Amino acid sequence: MATELNYVTKEGMDSLRKELEHLKKVERPGISKQIAEARDKGDLSENAEYDAAKDAQGLLEAKIAKLENLIAHSRIIDESKLDSSKISLLSKVTVKNLKINKEMVYTIVSESEANLKEGKISSKSAIGAGLLGKEKGDIVEITVPAGIVKFEIINIQR
Repeated sequence: MATELNYVTKEGMDSLRKELEHLKKVERPGISKQIAEARDKGDLSENAEYDAAKDAQGLLEAKIAKLENLIAHSRIIDESKLDSSKISLLSKVTVKNLKINKEMVYTIVSESEANLKEGKISSKSAIGAGLLGKEKGDIVEITVPAGIVKFEIINIQR
């Protein structure tokens, strides 16, 4: 099974590693303690606390494995080597929605760093993917769930 590389910023990688460390050093021992306490209460066949703690442990271990896999297949982007004339990962793009005549600013990031409230959209989202490779002045038609939206690329920054 080939796993796709995930390109992230240094801050994004640091955030992933911090979350993994928290899960391993704080969450995992907490669940182990819950299992031990539930086990001490006696008969495990009718112990709902024990079952719930074991379920939580399984979910946590799956989350840890997923995060470890994501980190293993992530590469930090060297921003100094990116072409600023075309939209790529880490580009800060000012676009104008021609239908509603409104300008918006997006930063194109990896899926793991996407956060619409901060204006960070995934390179795999409809808009992110539609903007990749385009240049200042281009007019792009992007299919989104609400239909087709026309954007004019006003500016590209790093």
